[in-house]
Amino acid sequence: MVETKKNFFKYIMIVLIIAAVVVTGSGLFVVHQNEYVTVRRFGKIVSIESEPGLHFKVPVMDDIQSISGKIVLYDIPSSDVITKDKKSMITDTYVLWKVSDPLRYVQTLNAISARADERIEASVYNATKNAISSMTQDEVIEARGEYLTRLITDEANSDMSGYGISIVQAQIKALDLPDDNKQAVYDRMISERNNIAASYTAEGEAEAQKIHNQTDKQVAILKAQAQKNAAVLEAEGEAAYMETLSKAYDTEEKAEFYNYIRGLDALKASLVGDKTIILDKNSELARILMGNFD
Repeated sequence: MVETKKNFFKYIMIVLIIAAVVVTGSGLFVVHQNEYVTVRRFGKIVSIESEPGLHFKVPVMDDIQSISGKIVLYDIPSSDVITKDKKSMITDTYVLWKVSDPLRYVQTLNAISARADERIEASVYNATKNAISSMTQDEVIEARGEYLTRLITDEANSDMSGYGISIVQAQIKALDLPDDNKQAVYDRMISERNNIAASYTAEGEAEAQKIHNQTDKQVAILKAQAQKNAAVLEAEGEAAYMETLSKAYDTEEKAEFYNYIRGLDALKASLVGDKTIILDKNSELARILMGNFD
């Protein structure tokens, strides 16, 4: 009888230990990196855990819900928008978003990603429509890229913050024209680019002509200065020559010798070819030919 009671209490203890382990285990949960976990007690949120690691909840009374804190990519379907000058354009946009306020995210969208996608799609479309409708088609094409992305992202964020969602980036990955007016727009763009190119060419040619004229002016100035310097040097050389010549024949004997040499040179030049020379008997050449040096 005593042995039976001991076995009974033993079984009871085992059952209680197992129950305690089960209850304790059901009260533990893990929060992973980039994750939020909401703890609800009888349907009401009592806490939101974001610190990675092991956490405790009240067994049976508390339920948990996991919410991803990672950045999510959502590809929005293509849509038509109208520019300020009433031109139709087709936008294809993608969105990078994440949960920034898990409490508000749960309260407004019940942490359902499909609802979040619907809300994000509507918000980004409205932001895209507002941005593009404030510009002409040419301005939209020029603004595509960082500027247009910033406009759409900022406006979409101001709307989605009320849902506990942060739009990291809302970017148009493709901006196209309807087929019925695409060629006309392309032709106009080509014409405008040709006009810009022609303007640049004309400016370049005008600048080149200006440089050419300046160069010609400088060449003319340098040439005139060189000619002036040459004339001065030539005059100085002539003066030096005459001065040297004057010094070389500054006596009567030297002067007569000089006249004699000049006469020979003139005679030599005159006797080239078959010629007859008629001289005055008193000329220097006649004196040379007649041998009269007195």
